Amino acid sequence: MSDEKTILLDIADGVATITLNRPDRLNSFTAAMHEELRGALAAVREDKSVRCLLLTGAGRGFCAGQDLSDRAVAPGQEAPDLGASIETNYNPLVRSLRELPMPVVCAVNGVAAGAGANIALACDIVLAARSASFIQAFCKIGLIPDSGGTWTLPRLVGHARAMGLAMLGDKVSAEQAEAWGMIWKAVDDDKLAEEAGALARQLATQPTHGLALIKRALNVSLDNDLDTQLDLERDLQREAGRTQDYREGVAAFVAKRAPKFEGR
Repeated sequence: MSDEKTILLDIADGVATITLNRPDRLNSFTAAMHEELRGALAAVREDKSVRCLLLTGAGRGFCAGQDLSDRAVAPGQEAPDLGASIETNYNPLVRSLRELPMPVVCAVNGVAAGAGANIALACDIVLAARSASFIQAFCKIGLIPDSGGTWTLPRLVGHARAMGLAMLGDKVSAEQAEAWGMIWKAVDDDKLAEEAGALARQLATQPTHGLALIKRALNVSLDNDLDTQLDLERDLQREAGRTQDYREGVAAFVAKRAPKFEGR
């Protein structure tokens, strides 16, 4: 058994970079890899210097989803409890990414299939290399999209496209994903790391608490009626108006200088 870390964590310039690191298996997940990732995300939450998370993959793929050779999910004489794997690993991961009180940027450097696609789409801003692709591969083996796929897809691309992607398992190129509104931007392969890193560093200099409030508001907006959302905006704006970053932003605007946000 290899001692090589399946999750790499680097923290610099206010940005925590988490790299999925099983390149020989297209960064497909095992139970041990999930455990390492939970530890990395906990470290990100606890480190007060971190103001943006960048998630990417090593090698030629972002993530091929679940490693089907992992004993916890591999079919045998007795049917595995796939719901247990989802409850223990994937659902907490998706919730953690969406609830993290800072922007989460995903740089999709290659194929994102199955759970790998939906983990990418759970991030706040997604950039993808032009050679990358997104595949809802579940239907090919008799499963349903998980990791939030049945919730995220219709909200991003609409019901008809979500149904087609889920039932047909067609490959969606990065450029098509951008055109459909699945992701923020498709970029040249050799520019992905540079652009994603620059974006993450830029976000790390912005009013982090305010960005976290934007994230909270947008994440619930499609499930709220207008009155509920208006009330939420009122409450979150009240909270934002009490931050040091709001005072700094107004002071910088009045003084016609660049603001120096501290993320609080």
